[in-house]
Amino acid sequence: MKRWLWILLALGFGLADPFCCNADDLPPAVDRDVDFGREILPLLQKQCWSCHGGEKRESGLKLDSRSSLVLGGDSGKAIVIGDSKQSKLVQYVAGLDPEKLMPPDGEGTRLSKEEVGLLRTWIDRGAKWPESLDTSEAKSKHWAFQPLVASPIPKTSEGWAIVNPVDSFIVAKLEKEKRHPSPEADRITLIRRLSLDLLGLLPTVEEVDAFVADTRPQAYEILVDRLLESPHFGERWGRHWLDMARYADSDGYEKDNPRPDAYLYRDWVIDAINRDLPFDQFTIEQLAGDLLPNADPMQVLATAFHRQTLTNTEGGTDQEEFRVEACFDRTETTGSIWLGLTIGCARCHTHKYDAISQREYYQLFSFFNNGD
Repeated sequence: MKRWLWILLALGFGLADPFCCNADDLPPAVDRDVDFGREILPLLQKQCWSCHGGEKRESGLKLDSRSSLVLGGDSGKAIVIGDSKQSKLVQYVAGLDPEKLMPPDGEGTRLSKEEVGLLRTWIDRGAKWPESLDTSEAKSKHWAFQPLVASPIPKTSEGWAIVNPVDSFIVAKLEKEKRHPSPEADRITLIRRLSLDLLGLLPTVEEVDAFVADTRPQAYEILVDRLLESPHFGERWGRHWLDMARYADSDGYEKDNPRPDAYLYRDWVIDAINRDLPFDQFTIEQLAGDLLPNADPMQVLATAFHRQTLTNTEGGTDQEEFRVEACFDRTETTGSIWLGLTIGCARCHTHKYDAISQREYYQLFSFFNNGD
């Protein structure tokens, strides 16, 4: 009876089959030092890279660099450094599980016992992989993966009116194109441009007249400071963030019920911009304001960033389905805004050109899946 219960549990709950995959059946590790470049790297190149190297990433696994190997694939870690017996890579190439034999038929030849022993010793002794032999592709040049660095101010020819360092970049580009800057705009045009750029509103006639009549040398800087101090500044620039945060005053879907308190988050964003809240704190409070020590009510309110998902209250809907949809939305919005990545493809599969695997997608998803 107990034997049958164990079999049923193994079949029903995905437990390891006790009648296969016995790690004690593995070929023994070789009792000597292993040369990675001469013995391990050629083995990986010949037997593994057709599916797990270069642009190939079957099951989310790449084996063309140590970092990729240690990271593993969609089914978890490929190796356990220091313990080859527990390493899936060794178990699969040794053929302990006939259902998961590597390389698959038609993709390569079975590894010999000696070759499996070489892999075992290499893993048991730390899976060392010299950087000089790392043949993985170069780090992505995608802008989202580059560190933020201050660009050096370009040099320009003499004679240009360089008032602000930004002018140097503009003039350098104009010089490259063999063009000249436009003449400085008149006072009326300047205040109109500034007001529209910073506040999204036209200046009043009185404001225009006051600026035109202001003969002080710092009149322009004073105007800029006044516009930056306006509450309309946060309204003008906060709307861009609210678009990314998918802010709405209603639920969406068929009922599209109003959200009478949604404006509180909108006002938090506007206020955060007006008080020049540093971006790192702006980020922390929206993603985890409720987890901060002694969080105040406004820091908790900031987490409404992830309350902006669609909510389906139509009769007969499966609420669990739409709870999961909200988790997908939170995961992918976080990826697009803070990682600079459209990670939605990884919801369904690992893509060979994406920097994030399906397994990593669901690791991030699991963070949001703790909430209702």
